[in-house]
Amino acid sequence: MKYENTVHGKFHSRPNRFVARVYIDGTLETVHVKNTARCRELLLPDAEVILQISDNPNRKTKYDLISVYKESLGWVNIDSQAPNQVVAEWLKAQDYTLVRPEYTYGDSRVDFYMEKGSEKYLMEIKGCTLERDGIGYFPDAPTERGIKHLRELMKATEQGYHCAIAFVIQMEGIREVRPNDATHKEFGEVLAEAKQAGVKVLCLACRVTENTLEIDREYTVN
Repeated sequence: MKYENTVHGKFHSRPNRFVARVYIDGTLETVHVKNTARCRELLLPDAEVILQISDNPNRKTKYDLISVYKESLGWVNIDSQAPNQVVAEWLKAQDYTLVRPEYTYGDSRVDFYMEKGSEKYLMEIKGCTLERDGIGYFPDAPTERGIKHLRELMKATEQGYHCAIAFVIQMEGIREVRPNDATHKEFGEVLAEAKQAGVKVLCLACRVTENTLEIDREYTVN
């Protein structure tokens, strides 16, 4: 996926999880943050950021903050909508006979439903932007929703679906994602239960530039 109409800026502050203050061409602007996670290790004063100019004249904010430059990693995409978009592109190149996004299963809406002949698949997508010592971690903030999705996938596995949770790594050089137990221990515990129940755990490494994101390789967590 590629972003059009982007500009560079310098991060100033984040008054709340929805907006940030960014210098663009020397002017301090209020911009929308396309990620409600903490991103504390990324959104630092004077960090270089990339913003997309909105084409909606009725919006309160003109810009969306989509990427941050981290010295040890390069560009990190923090757009929480991007993982589903790049996975949709990636799935089209796989050998599924049907790919359907936003599929209702049980009490949840699973990101993707796929078919391959008579076999049925469900896949939930999670974006990873948190890195420590070359390892990706999820979640960045407690996620009861993530736990609910894992439990739904376990139920679906019992009913004969091929189920997977895929972590889209929105930064380069990272091949592994681990549960962030320090932030939400229960998510890691339920993830381990899901793996034991037959839910496949994937790490999808990406090529990342200031205005593009593309899945490069797939790694299965054993």
